[in-house]
Amino acid sequence: MDWSAWSTARLEEIRRAGRMRRTRSLDAAGPIGRLDDGPPVVSFASNDYLGLTQHPHVVAGARRALETWGAGSGSARLIVGSRPIHGALEDAIADWKNKDAALLFPNGYAANLGVLSTFGTAGTLICSDELNHASIVDGCRMARAAVAVYPHRDVDALDALLSRAERGVVVTDSVFSMDGDVAPLADLAEVCRKHNALLVLDEAHAVLGPHPEVADDLDRIRVGTLSKFLGAMGGFVAADRTFIDLLTNKARPFIFTTAASPADCGAARAALEVLRSEEGGALVARLAAHVERVAPGHPSPIVPVLIGDEAAAVRASEHLVRKGFLVPAIRPPSVPPGTSRLRVTLSAAHTDEQVEGLLAALQEIEPLSIGA
Repeated sequence: MDWSAWSTARLEEIRRAGRMRRTRSLDAAGPIGRLDDGPPVVSFASNDYLGLTQHPHVVAGARRALETWGAGSGSARLIVGSRPIHGALEDAIADWKNKDAALLFPNGYAANLGVLSTFGTAGTLICSDELNHASIVDGCRMARAAVAVYPHRDVDALDALLSRAERGVVVTDSVFSMDGDVAPLADLAEVCRKHNALLVLDEAHAVLGPHPEVADDLDRIRVGTLSKFLGAMGGFVAADRTFIDLLTNKARPFIFTTAASPADCGAARAALEVLRSEEGGALVARLAAHVERVAPGHPSPIVPVLIGDEAAAVRASEHLVRKGFLVPAIRPPSVPPGTSRLRVTLSAAHTDEQVEGLLAALQEIEPLSIGA
């Protein structure tokens, strides 16, 4: 087997399909940066929804942890890789999410893998929304459970699936990463309660909500990330203590990986303090105002600009770069064929002038549908 030839052939297939991708460098501290040594652009591609990656309190939190415990944790948590900052952050997350306990993972991707492979045992049916993030899809693949994909946001179809399940798990993004629309949380909770199913919510993008009810008898696991609206790095699961203890003992992405760096945990804990303060409320309100300006009535800072054709979406993205705005073109396999789009992500760090400039540049692109 000539693996070099095989790899070259696979790459050629990608090139012929017009889907060759390469990483780009954005030299930036905040929304403005230089893209691949080119002219400055304003980035509307980041998930730093509240601009906390550059917040002085967050940077200081990372610095304090770095100076106290060093650059790395040295081992997995169960082999004494834990530092006091890990437990302190988990306690803060549990309080924030109104759950008994929380557990840190290397990132949100690993958190979904850990939850679904732990609870998705043989004899279980996992029901997954068809537009769930790749981390959920891969978590379902890792599980030993049967998996059923239900039509997007279709609670009736989900109800029918669970009626045939001995033990059910329902997993969904609360905000979907490519369309920016939201899951019908109240209806999902009602169906899960009816069938005694476990509801797993990935709240990675839910900076503006929806926020689930906190006082009910539903078995629910809340998965999240520290790398989006907290501006740091890492993932977490918040749940009842029994669920967290089980994950600690069974979730391979937790057991067999080095603990998160102290600096990342220090930054996330500080960011959570900002988020839950009066300043955090003001940042969320500013972000919501930006969303309303770009796509009135849209529920999240992820605003899709539907183009349709792949090549046209790439041309539109390149046009925006020439205008000084970085907005990625999202194409298959990330989205279904015929639904290629620009994916605008807004941040409280954007100025009103930057948002207005983006809107003006978008109006030069035809055809498009903002917030579709």
